[in-house]
Amino acid sequence: MSSAVAKRLSGKTILITGASSGIGRATALEFVKTAPDVRLILTARRQEQLEELKTEIGTVSGAVEVLVKKLDVSDPADIKRFWTELPKEEWKDKLDILVNNAGLVKGLEHVGDIAEEDVNIMYNTNVTGLINMTQAVIPLFKARDAGTIINIGSIAGREPYPGGSIYCSTKAAVRAFTESLRKELVSTRIRVAVIDPGQVETEFSVVRFRGDKAKADAVYAGVEPLTGEDIAEIVLFVAGRRENVVIADTLVFPSHQGGASSMHRK
Repeated sequence: MSSAVAKRLSGKTILITGASSGIGRATALEFVKTAPDVRLILTARRQEQLEELKTEIGTVSGAVEVLVKKLDVSDPADIKRFWTELPKEEWKDKLDILVNNAGLVKGLEHVGDIAEEDVNIMYNTNVTGLINMTQAVIPLFKARDAGTIINIGSIAGREPYPGGSIYCSTKAAVRAFTESLRKELVSTRIRVAVIDPGQVETEFSVVRFRGDKAKADAVYAGVEPLTGEDIAEIVLFVAGRRENVVIADTLVFPSHQGGASSMHRK
């Protein structure tokens, strides 16, 4: 017997950015496990990983339709190309859910020592990319007066910490953008939500430490962080509510974490 969530998500078309790994990848698989007849548009910079994910999804459900597209959300021109090339009647006009998951962090340098390229890539990916993807989808959702936008934020957007000035400010921007958008759309049937995870073990720290796996692993030593699957389950919970229910704001920690910069063991 199908669950209520499975019935609500049945046949939905879902676009996930940053789907090649971590939370995005886990979210794609969770949608398929919950509602095997969903339709997925999966985007990321790494085409090979997307193809591998598509193959894995096929082993979970043969009924799901999957479209994989290489996309760098930090590049406005690439976003325009993506939307131009996305088949209109088959995919674009049927889009139901956008999961703005793509994001990254670079370094732990303090203000005054932060490389300009790091500032630019974090803002272009985490903020401008998310905004550009949302701006493109809003007319589609307004035309049908329906749709769900789920933005993946961070506890860092609520509690800035030393060494995180740029990343924290990008996630604060995501929160502000999400809240403004929700209020702008309050008279519509378009739902807008933000999910703010605490410590999650993905490729996040590897990227932050510029590929230094040892430093990345040290971040999680002695604790049990959240997983991409943990956040994916929350994405599904938000997406799978009855149309009139908006889970507007969600904060989730692993049990040892009490804030952005503090780790409290039980």
